[in-house]
Amino acid sequence: MSAWRLLLTRPAEECAALAAQLAEQGIHGSCLPLLDIQPLPETPEQRSLLLELDRYCAVIVVSKPAARLGLERVDRYWPQPPINQHWFSVGAATGQLLADYGLDVSWPEGGDDSEALLELPAFSDALKVPNPRVLIMRGDTGRELLADHLRGQGVAVDYLPLYRRHLPNYACGELSRRVAAERLNGLVISSGQGFEHLRQLAGEAWPELARLPLFVPSPRVAELARAAGAEQVVDCRGASVAALLQALQAHRAPHG
Repeated sequence: MSAWRLLLTRPAEECAALAAQLAEQGIHGSCLPLLDIQPLPETPEQRSLLLELDRYCAVIVVSKPAARLGLERVDRYWPQPPINQHWFSVGAATGQLLADYGLDVSWPEGGDDSEALLELPAFSDALKVPNPRVLIMRGDTGRELLADHLRGQGVAVDYLPLYRRHLPNYACGELSRRVAAERLNGLVISSGQGFEHLRQLAGEAWPELARLPLFVPSPRVAELARAAGAEQVVDCRGASVAALLQALQAHRAPHG
């Protein structure tokens, strides 16, 4: 049995799946979802982007909610997706959803972040066309670094926002109560927005919670957490279960 007892903060369905996978490894996980996914209504502008999907040499899907909602839209307008179009995901779990749909999809093996995607040879190859255009399927915010980098290279970039992420409504003090009641000794977040929601929910208890080991998916989120006062930030270099397990094995759980 592992000494780690973790607070898990992904959206509810993903959180439950992660808790089950950790339990198989003897690790206690307590689900407190900090991201509630709300699909956005389709606008005329978004419909135009989808109808002209074949203009893009590459489509980037940044998350599993973006994959699920994006594929629903694609299926509505494209009985057969555009031929010879390259799709990319930031992580393996998102990529698998696209692959299961039958798309030609690639993703970086070395990390679940924008930097890893930009270093992927298949992605660079996909951009080697006249007047390259890229579509990014995402929530209502995020991946500005990726778009800015591409635009700096002369690539036209459009966003297709598909959902909004909210902090679920919890009673005041619920986060601290959960940590104390279940003797949790580590916090796991999956995104920068997830970390902001963690801080928001912590409120005045943040300085105390900031002393707990905090497992994050990327250098960008690690920098954000350290700047906010988190004292023990562990960059898992990925949001997968395998990446988290490797980080847990490499770090000793605190006592008490």
